[in-house]
Amino acid sequence: MANRGWDEFEIGAMLRSFDGKIDDIAGTAQIDRAYSSSSSYTASVADWRLVKPVFNKDYCIDCQFCWIYCPDVSIISRDKKMIGVDMDHCKGCGICVEVCPTNPKSLLMFPEQAEEEAEIASWPAKDEEK
Repeated sequence: MANRGWDEFEIGAMLRSFDGKIDDIAGTAQIDRAYSSSSSYTASVADWRLVKPVFNKDYCIDCQFCWIYCPDVSIISRDKKMIGVDMDHCKGCGICVEVCPTNPKSLLMFPEQAEEEAEIASWPAKDEEK
């Protein structure tokens, strides 16, 4: 497939995520997957994201919901432990925040220019259930 810009594809074009046969995609580390040239994994989208998820490991229970539901495979997980967000490929959709079950959530959305350390320092306190 020739390299094309996003606006050069025909309506209804199917863009394959991977080249060749994939036997165990869930068991294959992100960096070892054969991504196609039309995949968002091969190109950074960070320059057009308006909001980004910030990860606070102190509240994470490693449920892997964010990893399962992320449409861009932007959640970095090793040995079933959440370790961060791949900001080169995260589009800022917020699905990871929506599916996070912790209280407060271990992922929250902030403006793209926000400093992660400052946002984590002002993280919401845990709501005590009555």
